[in-house]
Amino acid sequence: MMARQPVRVLVVCTGNSARSQMAEGFLRVYGAGGVEPASAGMEPRALHPHAVAVMAERGVDISQQTSKPFSELLARAMDYVITVCGDAEARCPVLPPSVRHLHWPLPDPARAEGTEEHVRAVFRQSRDAIERLVREFLEGLKAADYSGSSRSSVV
Repeated sequence: MMARQPVRVLVVCTGNSARSQMAEGFLRVYGAGGVEPASAGMEPRALHPHAVAVMAERGVDISQQTSKPFSELLARAMDYVITVCGDAEARCPVLPPSVRHLHWPLPDPARAEGTEEHVRAVFRQSRDAIERLVREFLEGLKAADYSGSSRSSVV
């Protein structure tokens, strides 16, 4: 029996500084061996320190990840492109039918204002929502594998 190729997943947001980076980190850890994750931004900014800190609280190190610009060529090579904000969804080009486009509308924690404690709490809420979505996504992939369905038709 041939081994399956990892599912290639690109997570896209505007800045590639928080939401998409956290999703990439969770996909890398929870999808180890079965998923090849990447992230990108329409207007990449530096990795947000609060994203790094709240992911470390979950034992996921994203400190070495870097912000990268969105590339249509890269997106076309993926099995899934997941946009995590309205801006990225609106700016994502039409992709071939072989690339599944999912949208997870998540508020941007990098826009949070207030005390350090409040901002960190907003990042934790975002992290927890992303973790739930990633786990659900991966469960969908696993269910499709068990049912013999094509991965490209999942979710």
